[in-house]
Amino acid sequence: MTSRALLVRLEAKPGMEAAVEDFLFSARKLVTQEAGTRAWFALRFGRSQYGIFDAFDDDAGRNAHLDGAVAAALHSQGSELFARAPTIERVEVLADKLPTASPAPPDTKGLLLTFPAKTGHAAQADQFVRDAQPWVRDEQKTTSWFGLRMENGDYGIFDVFPDNGGRFSHLTGHVPRELATHALSLLGGMPDITLLDVLAEHFKFPLGSVTGDPGSG
Repeated sequence: MTSRALLVRLEAKPGMEAAVEDFLFSARKLVTQEAGTRAWFALRFGRSQYGIFDAFDDDAGRNAHLDGAVAAALHSQGSELFARAPTIERVEVLADKLPTASPAPPDTKGLLLTFPAKTGHAAQADQFVRDAQPWVRDEQKTTSWFGLRMENGDYGIFDVFPDNGGRFSHLTGHVPRELATHALSLLGGMPDITLLDVLAEHFKFPLGSVTGDPGSG
């Protein structure tokens, strides 16, 4: 199981959207050389809003990535591509679901949901996120899923799907129903739900797994 993650948000300069997407596609090649990066996703949040979500087994893997080639490329090309400095959020992974082989077809859609816990109910929110993992285990079109504790203390879910149908099935599935059922006792505010596109992805599998090449969305 992964235990650490990063959520990076990027804003393209006007007219530089295609160049940013090219940059993200090229970054995937760099990530394939990182032994400690278990999962990596290049994302489009909106017309000029992009991002990266990646997950690691431990702090060592995350620190190696932060000191690695992708971070160096972000730094060297940032002033040319981005309207402002990237925001980098360190995230704790409470539970996850990862594929055992490269998704085929590759994932093209994603979802990021975050919510604050009700005051005094952080432990319950923590357990809710952990308990959600078995619910998504049998969702065939939920390829990867991460239950998160965000840097600001909020909680979150990041997951990816091969298509809109898979995402819709998840949005009408067990996790949202349980979240709605426990909303009054669990949530300290309205959940924030972002639908996003997956531009590229990469997985590092344990020895003996069937890997292949997931390519790009």
